[in-house]
Amino acid sequence: MLRRFAYSLTGSTADADDLVQATFEKILNKGIPENVEAVKWAFKVCRNVWIDEYRSQKVRQRATQVPELQEKVIDPQSTPHEAKEHIAKVNAAMGTLPDDQRSILSLVALKGMSYKEVAVISGIPVGTVMSRLSRARTSLLEMLENQTAGQKS
Repeated sequence: MLRRFAYSLTGSTADADDLVQATFEKILNKGIPENVEAVKWAFKVCRNVWIDEYRSQKVRQRATQVPELQEKVIDPQSTPHEAKEHIAKVNAAMGTLPDDQRSILSLVALKGMSYKEVAVISGIPVGTVMSRLSRARTSLLEMLENQTAGQKS
């Protein structure tokens, strides 16, 4: 029954299977409250997991459409010296970020972890991970643009 419910939410058998797995993971980790029917609780958890995932997908989609949040690529025509210089600037800018923002940016951008994984590691909600990551990216971009503007002056 839970798998059919998950399919009705996702519209895909593969996504439904993932959703059911995430639901059971959450139930096994957090448990079922006393005086609550297990089946009803499983459906509620499943729906909440789906909503969380749906929201995070929307945030990621919006981020890909905002030019300021898109990843910058080093010009392939640049010399090795210019590439090293750019990397040094990024490292210096990363060093000025607050610890919480720097660690989240490192885990997501450098290690390729999902927001959920970072939330578990950091012991904070996924929404907090997303907001700290957004602030870190914005700050880093501003610092790099200010460095570039300072060099052109």
